Amino acid sequence: MNTNFLQLTTELIIGFFALLVLTKVLGKTQITQLTPFDFISALVLGELVGNAIYDKEIGAHFVLYAVALWGILIYLIEMLTQKVKKTRSILEGNPSIIIKNGKIDYQQLKKNRLDINQLQRLLRSKNVFSIREVAYAILEPNGSISVLKKSNYDTPSKQDLNISTKLVYLPTTVISDGKIVYDNLQETGYSKEWLLNELNKQGIANVKKVFYAEWLEGDSLYINTYN
Repeated sequence: MNTNFLQLTTELIIGFFALLVLTKVLGKTQITQLTPFDFISALVLGELVGNAIYDKEIGAHFVLYAVALWGILIYLIEMLTQKVKKTRSILEGNPSIIIKNGKIDYQQLKKNRLDINQLQRLLRSKNVFSIREVAYAILEPNGSISVLKKSNYDTPSKQDLNISTKLVYLPTTVISDGKIVYDNLQETGYSKEWLLNELNKQGIANVKKVFYAEWLEGDSLYINTYN
């Protein structure tokens, strides 16, 4: 029993420091810019190291071998993507413009398997609470989002210019995926007839043509159709 504990302790320590060294060698970008390929590779490495540690027939040298081999493969992939540009789209992925000129590109959302609620969560992570503020939004290969705001929503802030501030309101989604969100519409204090009338003013006769629409206190109804 004591021998087993000693062997497990030795393998864990060796595996820990081997992974630590590998992280330092590969650089911080492996953590901060984790691509789907890197994520899968990390899962495979974890499985290999886990099996090597807890399998009594596998010694510490197998742990080191698994970590070293994985590090070499990742290093070779990094060298390949640096030298051969054509491999980058396959191994690293391409960014996708999901909001262009203030309009949501529904086809790009569909291509990236992203729905409107996920898009809103990504924007909120960038302190953007209304899609109307966005000029361009780019979905990066690692799943994060980069946002370029419209000029009238960008810095400098009112505080910087010594302008008096006003109350801030959260936008309310009233149409999502071609359907009216009745609970949200009720919170705005407006009726279905008002919403349909607002759509008609912009030449939209059918709610099903609207991919996303939001209402904001003190502002006009923001509408984004599928096309």
